[in-house]
Amino acid sequence: MTALLFMIVTACWGFTWYAIKLQIGPIPIEFSIFYRFALAAIVLCGFLLISRKWRPVPWQAHPWIVLLGCGLFGINFILMYSATSYIASGIVAVIFTTSTIFNALGNWAFYGQRPGLRFVFGAAFGLGGIACLFANQLSALSHNPHAITGLLFALGGTAVFSCGNMVSVKLNKMGIPNRDAVARGMAYGAVLLLVYALLRGQTPVMPTDPIYIGGLLYLAIPGSVVAFIAYLALVHRVGAGRAAYVTVLFPVVALTVSTFLEGYVWTPIGATGLVMIFLGNITIFARLPGSRARAQAQAETKA
Repeated sequence: MTALLFMIVTACWGFTWYAIKLQIGPIPIEFSIFYRFALAAIVLCGFLLISRKWRPVPWQAHPWIVLLGCGLFGINFILMYSATSYIASGIVAVIFTTSTIFNALGNWAFYGQRPGLRFVFGAAFGLGGIACLFANQLSALSHNPHAITGLLFALGGTAVFSCGNMVSVKLNKMGIPNRDAVARGMAYGAVLLLVYALLRGQTPVMPTDPIYIGGLLYLAIPGSVVAFIAYLALVHRVGAGRAAYVTVLFPVVALTVSTFLEGYVWTPIGATGLVMIFLGNITIFARLPGSRARAQAQAETKA
């Protein structure tokens, strides 16, 4: 199940970068994000109601769900979309992989889960591989006077995303089901985005372009409802630090999409980066023969 969740999140989020590109145009960014999560919230809440899986949530959990909405479905996307106004979306994807580090530090700070050496080495392999994949774009940062602004926006968005991860762990400890937290969090996030857009003086523009609408449907359903539920389930299964490693994997899918749709050209250093990402994945998640034996011995002792 853990491997399946990784595959689902990697595939869904891997295609979102191209879908986001289809959203850039005459409609203000704030309303594009609002449409995405308003639609996602309607779809998910409707599904839960129709399937009779909607459950009441204690009022003391709602402040935490508001924070979840701000972290995962609101502020982080405002910052990330703003970053793409200054630097290439591929660079933003690279910077977003630092969520592995933010999540590990958050788990250590809030829950006392100190990251092990395997995680440190695996994350280093993965981040190094991403740097190789985007080597040409990274080198272009030094020639962009607005690069630092974009970098700060992207790092801020990643940090907020990781804070949302910490809140999801808190909600799980409170016994709030994943789907109920996500449904309400998306609704709160959509309201926040609408208020933010109106305060900025943005005028709502209804989409009519079929390509825009297609991208919106993808972002709202597979890219939001399916991916976020699977991702938070992954957080609860393997911890926020390990779950965040999926952010190192989905840029590979994004690169594959770019290869066919945007003319991305593979280079030897890019191929090396791909190998490094797989090595990092194996380093973090593969069970060594010795660890299997120790786990079995501990299980037999408890029995």
